[in-house]
Amino acid sequence: MQHDEVIWQVIRHNHCSFMAKITTGNFCRNPYNITGVCNRSSCPLANSRYATIRDHDGVFYLYMKTIERAHKPNELWERVKLPRNYEKALEIIDKHLMYWPKFLVHKAKQRLTKMTQMRIRMRKLALKTREKIMTTPRKEIKRESRREKKAETAAELDKSIEKELLERLNGGLYGDIHNILPEHFNKILDENELHAVSEDEEYEEEPEIEYVQGYDDLEEEDDIEDFGGFAIDKYLKNNDDASEDEEEMDSVDGKRVKRRSESAHQKMKEDERRKLKKKAKVLVEVEHEDASERQRATF
Repeated sequence: MQHDEVIWQVIRHNHCSFMAKITTGNFCRNPYNITGVCNRSSCPLANSRYATIRDHDGVFYLYMKTIERAHKPNELWERVKLPRNYEKALEIIDKHLMYWPKFLVHKAKQRLTKMTQMRIRMRKLALKTREKIMTTPRKEIKRESRREKKAETAAELDKSIEKELLERLNGGLYGDIHNILPEHFNKILDENELHAVSEDEEYEEEPEIEYVQGYDDLEEEDDIEDFGGFAIDKYLKNNDDASEDEEEMDSVDGKRVKRRSESAHQKMKEDERRKLKKKAKVLVEVEHEDASERQRATF
């Protein structure tokens, strides 16, 4: 049998793990305590009939305990979910605690009011942007600075050792037979290749100059027939002059151009001559108004 008065006498006068004694009074750390004060009416252990309200991730629940379930610890508390609407939550409390002591009904409604106000303030604070104060760990900063200094000294030491070994190797101190790590060997080869490439770029020759034919045919045969014999003679003379000028330029620039450019230029000359031979055979007929004779000329 459970006797509430005996339990309270043991808790109050002997020892209770939830009780906190301070100068202002005695408080209770039990999460099911409805007021947070350690007294006879508010103690959840010394009352076989008890009710309270708890919060689980922003959702409020009404917890109720009766003497009929005292022999079942796993089913000791009955839980009822309360809606987010404050008025509806009060109605549910009145419905489930209709025949309970007035003290528990009043304290349950009072706790619901305070928790609702607290939830509203939490939402407002969450929407505001507030500065976050962070401490500077001095020990970690000093530790990192010491590690950086040690790493710098170790790197300088490694560089000095590498430099000294390279000087000895280049001076021939180790003779012809010596072992080198493949990583260092590849590194030295890469440096030598970069140095050689830079020297080649410095002593690079002047860019070569080449002459390339611009247009193949400026005019077609139909246009030549319209101009007549005089135009054809003029066109042929211009072609001869252009070929002579190109020969003079080739003779001047032949020293700078390589063998490939010379062979390409000779091929271009042969192509031009073939084109001129093909275009030179043009038949032109001239008819006079007075005489019925026709003159023919071939070029």
